[in-house]
Amino acid sequence: MCGIIGVIGRGPVNQLLYDGLLLLQHRGQDAAGIATSSQGSHFNMFKAHGLVRDVFRTRNMRSLPGTSGIGHVRYPTAGSSASEEEAQPFYVNAPFGITFAHNGNLTNWRELRESLYRDDRRHINTNSDSEVLLNVLAHELQSAATGVSLNDDTLFRAVAAVHKRVRGAYAVVAQISGYGMLAFRDPHGIRPLCIGRQETDEGVEWMVASESVALEGSGFAFVRDVEPGEAIFVDLDGRMVSRQCAENPQLVPCIFEYVYFARPDSMINGVSVYDARLRMGEYLADKVARNMRLGDIDVVMPIPDSSRPAAMQLAARLGLDYREGLIKNRYVGRTFIMPGQAVRRKSVRQKLNAIGSEFKGKNVLLVDDSIVRGTTSREIVDMARAAGANKVYFASAAPPVRFPNVYGIDMPTQSELIATGRSDEEIARTIGADGLIYQDLSDMQRAVTDINPALTRFESSCFDGQYVTGDITAEYLERLGQSRGDPGGDESTGGLQFNMGYSSNDA
Repeated sequence: MCGIIGVIGRGPVNQLLYDGLLLLQHRGQDAAGIATSSQGSHFNMFKAHGLVRDVFRTRNMRSLPGTSGIGHVRYPTAGSSASEEEAQPFYVNAPFGITFAHNGNLTNWRELRESLYRDDRRHINTNSDSEVLLNVLAHELQSAATGVSLNDDTLFRAVAAVHKRVRGAYAVVAQISGYGMLAFRDPHGIRPLCIGRQETDEGVEWMVASESVALEGSGFAFVRDVEPGEAIFVDLDGRMVSRQCAENPQLVPCIFEYVYFARPDSMINGVSVYDARLRMGEYLADKVARNMRLGDIDVVMPIPDSSRPAAMQLAARLGLDYREGLIKNRYVGRTFIMPGQAVRRKSVRQKLNAIGSEFKGKNVLLVDDSIVRGTTSREIVDMARAAGANKVYFASAAPPVRFPNVYGIDMPTQSELIATGRSDEEIARTIGADGLIYQDLSDMQRAVTDINPALTRFESSCFDGQYVTGDITAEYLERLGQSRGDPGGDESTGGLQFNMGYSSNDA
């Protein structure tokens, strides 16, 4: 998962991009980059490993002049976290000159890389699917253009051609030298992207970003989400035009955004992430009531931070005490997206500390947003017992994660997923809990559709093994799993096997 942002401004945009990336930092802590444009033609770029606050010093910000620009934060993925060259934005000089940032993952990037070299005579210098996507866009712009100039129709024809060639998940923002900012979203709208607007004395400014919190936190008014398959173009004078560029777009957003990745103060596809998590807590409370004796639970505690709304609502609905028994050190990155099991295990103890008086002699129900590898869950259960808990129960606001994700979440291989081949009772024993309750998939989805009934389908492949692009085979996932097992592997996601049960209309 990554975060992207782009701005067409009336004055210097380097500070706007920096501030926006800080607000998207939760989407990636491995690398950050900014590319700006001076007078609409000359590009300036700086990117490096690290958090936004550490990557950009005063001298770096001074080297990023310009009234338009894009930015990116990346989280570590297999085969990419060691390479600074794969930090974004990317740049290609022909045609016109393009800087480019991408959130998502292409499922046919290997085939595209081969065709780019064989047919389009384009060289790919990294193992990043984002560089592949940039070169596909550049080639289609070159094919669509007549002469040395671009117009709206040319841009939108190029994006339409990209949609026909590319499969997978992609939200994109790009600068085109001398013209402006182009942004578009894949025909399923798997990854989020939204538009913001701000009036200044000098004129209107536009921003696109992965989440609305980056817009509003930067002083921009949220306008709307970019529709699946839609392209947005803003020229250097602030004129904005849009067009649907996909033949059969259908909104199928990633459900994991609402459970875990997005900030609670964001709006995604017409849904407040915070409200969705509250409703997940209500549905989870109903299942806890059906499957446990409430008299056996003394207190409900969240595993901070993303599970807090669900835990609060669960406790309120069941009439149970709610306590903050685990305190988070906010200066340790998310363990789910940290490379290496030993590093993850150590960082759990660094990240959380238990308040002994809240645990001692009590039967505690811990609530988390999800359970992936189980490493964090097991360590937290051990912490609760060490702090004096009598019994430790565990509830997950998401269903069991049983399948790899191929659309931009660096999900472990299936053999690393704790739910693989285990019943709920076996998982409870593995993490050391006295009982375990998982949210039902239908209830998790209802928590979102209750708020926006227009959402009828979700990308939920890590829970149900159904891949909405319809092009994922067992062989594909096996190759990804093998690649993840190889430190030099060049894939950006991983997996081993999956449920062949997607229907024909998922293609």
